[in-house]
Amino acid sequence: MKKARNNEVADRRTASADAKAALLNTYRAAMTAGEPARMARQAERAAIVAAREERRLERERVKLEEQERIATEAAERQAAVEAAAVAEIEARESAEKARIARVIEDEAARKAERDRRYANRKARQA
Repeated sequence: MKKARNNEVADRRTASADAKAALLNTYRAAMTAGEPARMARQAERAAIVAAREERRLERERVKLEEQERIATEAAERQAAVEAAAVAEIEARESAEKARIARVIEDEAARKAERDRRYANRKARQA
């Protein structure tokens, strides 16, 4: 059986506008009803983002502290190596100076002994 109702263009437009208005009203009602939950989710997301940023900053701070510690240790090791090198050079120089002093003392003692023998020989001849 055919529909007995006669749908004109104007009737269809009115029905479409009413349906759109009903959908819009339903959407607005759902949005106002879900507003507290949406706000709670948004606040929770903001808290998660803040916590994530705080953890990132903490990781960067720890990384910087570790880099500073490593740099300090490297500088201390370098200073120790340099100090050891300076001490070794000074020890070599002092040993060289001591050897030279001993050689000079031995030479002076030998000359003094030679001069003494020469003086004794001259004294016997006179």
